[in-house]
Amino acid sequence: MKDTNELKYVLYARKSSESDERQAMSIDGQLMEMKEKAKREKINIVETITESHSAKETGQRPQFNNLLDNIYKGKYNSIITWAPDRLSRNAGDLGRIVDLMDQGKLELINCHSQTFSNNPNEKFLLMILCSQAKLENDNRGINVKRGQRNKCMTGIRPGPAPIGYVNILKANRISSVQFDKERAPIIKEMFERVGYEGHSGRMIKRWLDSINFKTPRDCNISLGRVFATLKNPFYYGEFKFGGKWYKGSYQPLVSRKLFDKVQVQLETYPKRWNKQVFPFKKICTCANCGSGVTAEIRYRVLKSTKVNTHIYYHCCKSKDMDCREPYITEQELISQLISFLPQMNLDKRYLIRELNDEIKRVNNMRKIIEDNDYNGKELTPHKGNEKIKTTDKMIRNYLLHILQFGTP
Repeated sequence: MKDTNELKYVLYARKSSESDERQAMSIDGQLMEMKEKAKREKINIVETITESHSAKETGQRPQFNNLLDNIYKGKYNSIITWAPDRLSRNAGDLGRIVDLMDQGKLELINCHSQTFSNNPNEKFLLMILCSQAKLENDNRGINVKRGQRNKCMTGIRPGPAPIGYVNILKANRISSVQFDKERAPIIKEMFERVGYEGHSGRMIKRWLDSINFKTPRDCNISLGRVFATLKNPFYYGEFKFGGKWYKGSYQPLVSRKLFDKVQVQLETYPKRWNKQVFPFKKICTCANCGSGVTAEIRYRVLKSTKVNTHIYYHCCKSKDMDCREPYITEQELISQLISFLPQMNLDKRYLIRELNDEIKRVNNMRKIIEDNDYNGKELTPHKGNEKIKTTDKMIRNYLLHILQFGTP
């Protein structure tokens, strides 16, 4: 080992970023203690490096990586730090430190109560102490997970409560959750507007902005968070944690029935433009606000795996965003229209013309099937001159019918 006067030290102080509250003075305390030690022992400190980062993962500390690079380049050849666990809590970083000592580039590690030189016994002790720090770190993670599982079994979800609830702390730990008196009524109304009035997520977002609704951090709620809130089972009394479902011990904000109704309303399926015809969209208007009427298809998978299809009509709210007219099924709408038929003034000439066109279409199909009226005609493809050859005359004649008269 080199003479003490030839050693060039780097002072390294670190605190874990995960626990800033408990370690607010940690770095300052380390610096003060080690500078006093350096003054007593006349240690030459070339550079001071501080860092707020966890050491449980390899190669994730930028300042520590820079420190090792500078040792390799010869900028300094010794480290002064509070304890070995400030340098490493994982096998990867420990291996890099020991490797630098084996190469003769790192001469000494000077800690508060002991030193480690490039000596087999001292290096072995250093590895044991750092490995012990890793063991403590791993055990801490296991204990935390066990505590979280126990908390879930008592009906309390670890972590911050969702918007509409607030955490109740006891001894700096979450003991229960209760309603946020300011926000809970608004969150409940969100579910009611979607479930009972057919509002979409974007309509809920516009409504929340119009009433200047703020999150606990005094921010406007985003559209993504609106959907996440409406799909969160926490509000009806259950939650998922660690891949398992738990029953909450807190008071639900909404009923399970309303929550399921909201999920059906929020379901979306890929749209096929101009493929679906809703016959009553253009002839109906909202009786409450005068807006147009739109329609959509909803699918419900039953326990028997059978899929029920329902068509709903509802106000598009173009004239009044707060229109409370509920959605209605197509069957209910047809029943209402039938009751109004005697009072309607119908354009008989238009209806008769449409009826005659349909009769002509049916007669044409019958004639094709019975008489093969177009048997002598030929079809050519859109590209090229090769004629279509088919042995099925009915298919060929049906194609001719589509080309001349269109689809029904």
